[in-house]
Amino acid sequence: MMYTRIRDLREDHDLSQARAAELVGLYKTTYQRYESGQREVPFDIAIALAKLYHVSLDFLAGLTNDPQGTAAK
Repeated sequence: MMYTRIRDLREDHDLSQARAAELVGLYKTTYQRYESGQREVPFDIAIALAKLYHVSLDFLAGLTNDPQGTAAK
């Protein structure tokens, strides 16, 4: 779920993969692998992506559908 969210968020922010990668300090190929699910997203990168896109980690991980919310208990 995180992978489709990352792609959708990037597209919603009108960013290319290269620009999004640059903003979080990654190589474009690394970002592409995270977005496609070929590599697991490390926690520090997930935090950077959540900050970049102004969403919660719970939303990024697919635990909630509320971009600002927390996971339901």
